[in-house]
Amino acid sequence: MRVALTSAGLACGVPKPDASPPRGTRDLLPEQVSRREELEAKLVAAYERFGFRRIETPALEDLARLSGSEAGENEKLMYKVLKRGLGAVVEADTPTDDLVDLGLRFDLTVPLTRFYGNNQGQLPTPFRSMQIGPVWRAERPQKGRYRQFTQCDIDTLGEPSVMAEGELLEATLTALAAAGVSPVTARVNDRRLLMAMAAACGVPDGRRAGFLVTLDKRDKIGWEGVRAELLGRGFGEEVAAETERLVTLLASAETPDDLLARASDTVPGVDDGVLGDLRTTAEALGRLMDDPRGPGGFVYKLDPTVVRGLGYYTGQIFEFAHEGAAGSVAGGGRYDGLVGKSLGRDVPACGISIGFERIVDLVGPGRPDLGLAVLYDSTADVAGTLAAGRRLRADGRRVTLLPRRSNQRAQLDELAREGFSSYLVLAEGEAGEERRLSVGRLEGS
Repeated sequence: MRVALTSAGLACGVPKPDASPPRGTRDLLPEQVSRREELEAKLVAAYERFGFRRIETPALEDLARLSGSEAGENEKLMYKVLKRGLGAVVEADTPTDDLVDLGLRFDLTVPLTRFYGNNQGQLPTPFRSMQIGPVWRAERPQKGRYRQFTQCDIDTLGEPSVMAEGELLEATLTALAAAGVSPVTARVNDRRLLMAMAAACGVPDGRRAGFLVTLDKRDKIGWEGVRAELLGRGFGEEVAAETERLVTLLASAETPDDLLARASDTVPGVDDGVLGDLRTTAEALGRLMDDPRGPGGFVYKLDPTVVRGLGYYTGQIFEFAHEGAAGSVAGGGRYDGLVGKSLGRDVPACGISIGFERIVDLVGPGRPDLGLAVLYDSTADVAGTLAAGRRLRADGRRVTLLPRRSNQRAQLDELAREGFSSYLVLAEGEAGEERRLSVGRLEGS
């Protein structure tokens, strides 16, 4: 038996496409694109002030690299791409791995580590990277979750100290404030503290990563759900009970110093350096919050319930919450071991990713400024009309040529709603008096 191949994968019958975009993706109207470009420009400008430099990486990556990145559930949501040169049919029971060799990137971090390994000889140390681009995951489509979406990442490679964490946190808080996302709660934890907590709860060394995956679901399924899943995975009643007791004890701390003191007393395996690094980060955030020159509009906390489900994190981890968003608006952490998969030696690395789609939803649609609408009659001279538009654009203005309708009042109302700030009427190729437009009424008409 042989099975037909399609460009998207294996299929026995392909439904006829309709006019809608694929499920879980979207078309974006001009005003939506304008708003996204405006927000992107604000994020880029904020990050550039901290010395982050923009790079680009391909949408396609080697499948083995994507699959070996310890990216947890994201790897299961990866879109795989058929090998070039396959025939129109393949033998039945052919393993999928024999048919694919590339995948669409599911985040920007894994491509960055390959980029750095390939180009590190031409890059400074530390290297501050910025990426903004689409990623793809086979998500279950729902509000705020798409199969193609945009991420905005900053990363620092080559800085081993918590200076990297402090700068990344400040830069992200500054960028969110510039985009109009406020107030924000920055939550900080450390993967090493979580591993020590898992050991203190009786979780064997080889099973701690899976244990943390379950703990990461606490916000969604509650302690009863966590307990049931832990028991279902064979961790036992004592582990489940001790996990809830220890996490609740640490999470109830009212100050960073209180939490660190409790962790020192109740988590015997945690290294003093880990707690010291958390204290340093908390001090940096405290000073930033009190500094009138800082971004403002945020609070912070050391939060032992922050887990981050990706297995490549090796140190401090972060999440940024906003009351208007169902999930975090940004997150990240330190991943010192990931670059070594490309370079052959470990490189200190830390990064934060902003959920661009959630930012767009939070700040709202906005209203584009489309500039000047120039209205011409159906009998207008083409060359003269184009020349008039050219003269009006000479000083850098945005000018759109549009045919004048018989019902000019209705047309002007529509232009005002669309975002044009002014208009004029051409008479025989010559510009008339320019008049202002505003939503709901016309000025000077």
